[in-house]
Amino acid sequence: MPSIKQTTRLALMLGSTALLAACGGGTPATPTGNPDASVSTADLSRRIEQLASDEFEGRAPSTPGGQAASQYIADEMKKAGLEPMGDNGTYFQTVELTAMTVAPSSSMSIISGDETLVEADQKTNAVFWTKRLDESVSVADSELVFVGYGVNAPEYDWNDYAGLDVTGKTVVMLVNDPGFATKDENLFKGNAMTYYGRWTYKYEEAARQGAAAVLVIHETEPASYGWDVVSGSWTGEQYDLVRTDGGASRAALEGWLHYDTAESLFETAGLDLRAQMSAAAQKGFKPVSMGDLKLDATINQTVKTTQSPNVAGAIKGTTRPDEYVLYMAHWDHLGMIEDPEVEDRIFNGAVDNATGTAAIIEVAETMIERGAPERSVIFVAVTAEESGLLGSAYYGEKPLVPLAQTVGGINIDAILPVGQTKDMKVIGFGSSELEDLLKKQLDKRGMYIVPDQKPEAGYFYRSDHISLAKLGVPMLYADAGNNHVTNGLTYGEEFDAEYTKDRYHKPADEFDNSWDLSGIAQVTEIMLDMGYDLANSDDWPNWYEGAEFRGLRDEMRPED
Repeated sequence: MPSIKQTTRLALMLGSTALLAACGGGTPATPTGNPDASVSTADLSRRIEQLASDEFEGRAPSTPGGQAASQYIADEMKKAGLEPMGDNGTYFQTVELTAMTVAPSSSMSIISGDETLVEADQKTNAVFWTKRLDESVSVADSELVFVGYGVNAPEYDWNDYAGLDVTGKTVVMLVNDPGFATKDENLFKGNAMTYYGRWTYKYEEAARQGAAAVLVIHETEPASYGWDVVSGSWTGEQYDLVRTDGGASRAALEGWLHYDTAESLFETAGLDLRAQMSAAAQKGFKPVSMGDLKLDATINQTVKTTQSPNVAGAIKGTTRPDEYVLYMAHWDHLGMIEDPEVEDRIFNGAVDNATGTAAIIEVAETMIERGAPERSVIFVAVTAEESGLLGSAYYGEKPLVPLAQTVGGINIDAILPVGQTKDMKVIGFGSSELEDLLKKQLDKRGMYIVPDQKPEAGYFYRSDHISLAKLGVPMLYADAGNNHVTNGLTYGEEFDAEYTKDRYHKPADEFDNSWDLSGIAQVTEIMLDMGYDLANSDDWPNWYEGAEFRGLRDEMRPED
């Protein structure tokens, strides 16, 4: 006869009929589970170490290492007792991707008359690529125009393209948005980045305006990461979802300019970059021609269609199985550096995001041990986050459960091994009523919420929850705080800063057996309790009044 724990898992995996046979006949008792089951630090450690191992070669989508990592996650979900939620009775939701690699024969030059000012090297001065699926794409004799922040935001009465036809031109722009530059709370959202500050938006808007090429000037502070992140993240194989137009609606060339390179170009054009940056942050800014500077480029690339899965499993609810609480984390990372001369070539992605992936599996396993809740709970480890939130975007387009029946979601992305803290950060603080549920959990523990301390970095728009938030589903993105229980706030802030500077999106993001995992376990336990309570309630959290996604949710669920 199976034990209570085994019976619970059999009920979830096999259904009542199969369970009846497994238990030897008769009417099965409702499994009660162990309500005191808690998160296992040892299990978290084991899974993080495996996901971040060299064996998975940086977990890039569609690579052998990525395939092995996704299979490992599916195996762990099965062992935990989750019901498969993917294609054809599997744990895998196949995401169709295009994979493009810019060939060394490609070139991008910025010229003035007969003089070549910049010959992009894809490492130190500029990085470029194309989202078009053609094997060769060219831009010739394209005039450079500085368009400030490259923003067209009617709700803020702001249009950097006003009165300008950029068809065939190369638009040069700043990262982030005017609110960050001025710190004026009445301009956009002040210091907090809006979606208009994200590079994803800037490339998309420039394409809508008809630009042939788009170059974003990199600055560490407004971008919130250094140039090495740019050169490491936007070179090598790049991914996109399969687009019906083959990327034809995108600009022919997209890229980044190093700040020093941009400064020199502006000087050659008779412009002062700092002065232009100041002007661009003021309402009424007008685009500025960069004189006789022009761009020539030829991008030769290999293009292939490939696949990489989201991995999904669920606990079926006991009384309201058609209502779902969602847990999400991305499993992918940046893969490997192609240069064989580099000593450490693997982007192991231990913090980002082996931690979050391990956490949602541990939440699932512990929740099953406690006993299935009234509502269903779905766990989705998404692919291609590092390529522009592609896996979660695909899930949003083709959800495995209806979005209108998704009660709310919890996104877990990159938990620092800082140890236990007195606080938790809410990224995009003040967005949804899920924050109230988190506060209840923190109150029980004598902890408190702090807003994201770097709203200017736009983290709210840089992780997978935003793919569903933009469709109306209330989502929470929370992380460990900085106020360490024994070492204090300064210790946590320095720990965070060191990771961002020295490890984020670098091969140095590796698992270490000396990590203090108590904080990762703390965050996982809080997220577990919050989701479990929500799954045992009849609450339907919404976005707060005035939040940008409130209207979408109200349309989706007018009865609420």
